Amino acid sequence: MPPSRPTRRRRVERREVRSARRGRRFALLTFLAIVLLIALLLTAFGGNAAQPLRQLSVVNLAATTQTRPYPQIVALRGPVRIQMPIVQSRFTAIGYHSASDGALTLSPIGHQANEGVVQRVFHAIFGGSGGHPAWFQLDGGATSALDVGATPGTNVYSPVDGTIVGIAPFIVAGHRFGERLDIQPQTAPALVVELTQLSADPTLSVGSNVVSGATKIGVVVDLARVERQALARYTNDSGDHVSVELRPASALVLS
Repeated sequence: MPPSRPTRRRRVERREVRSARRGRRFALLTFLAIVLLIALLLTAFGGNAAQPLRQLSVVNLAATTQTRPYPQIVALRGPVRIQMPIVQSRFTAIGYHSASDGALTLSPIGHQANEGVVQRVFHAIFGGSGGHPAWFQLDGGATSALDVGATPGTNVYSPVDGTIVGIAPFIVAGHRFGERLDIQPQTAPALVVELTQLSADPTLSVGSNVVSGATKIGVVVDLARVERQALARYTNDSGDHVSVELRPASALVLS
């Protein structure tokens, strides 16, 4: 016997109810996706200017009792762990850019504060790119040079455990601005950690042993009068900093 007319009507009504529910769910999901996209775009285009101010507020309000940086790894390369060379309450910003002369690419720890919209959307959906510290990409090249910003005169501490294997003048525009320090890390004797844009501590000499975060190796110098520094885009000062690079030890011998 064919189904009765009321039975057919109930089936049609149930299908219409299910269809209406699916339509409402789809509309809700579409609305949420649009809201998420707008939030990500606002964060991408409106958040970069505020980030440096939040970092610098730490400098202005930090307690003065911290005299050495606490152990904090900011970059990796194989067995080499680059630790923060500036007291956390004194640094202004962290930046990475490409370097020449065979500098090795470093793997930054933390998250990129000025990543693009596509990266932000990807990380918002799939996670990742979190943690501290925040860092900035200063050019479109490799992350082979690490700049840790601080005002001139700020103490710089060794970023690795190792031995001083070189101290040489650091020349910019024909003038000497402090020294270049080369440290052979204990964990990778075939490599050399090179630091520039600092005035070396007079107690150091070739052969001196240094301890990461504990041995003062110099102070930040002022290069603002001879060089426009990329880090200044993310600070409210001239962007002075200490620069850290990692190179094969053979490159030091050749130079």
